[in-house]
Amino acid sequence: MPDIHIQRAHTLGLPKARKLARKWAEQAQDKFALECKIVEGATEDTVEFTRPGVDGSLRVAADQITVDAKLGFLLAAFSKQIEGQIAENIDALLSPDRPAPRT
Repeated sequence: MPDIHIQRAHTLGLPKARKLARKWAEQAQDKFALECKIVEGATEDTVEFTRPGVDGSLRVAADQITVDAKLGFLLAAFSKQIEGQIAENIDALLSPDRPAPRT
């Protein structure tokens, strides 16, 4: 079971959701030094991300975004805080009218 599991429904459709996933990947690379690899599929895209202490994926479909991550020993103690920040970031991307997440 992942340390972090976030799931959000949306009504963007796959083309717009793909753009959102790419934006998330760019932010994750810049802000958290995550190595991201985007794997496009017919009905779903996956952003696989990794760095020391974190491995996971963001899956984006026409109607849903799911983030699953496994944290290493040192980061596991902060899983609730990390999950909260990721959830805020996803929610802000899905609702551009919301204030930007805190850093």
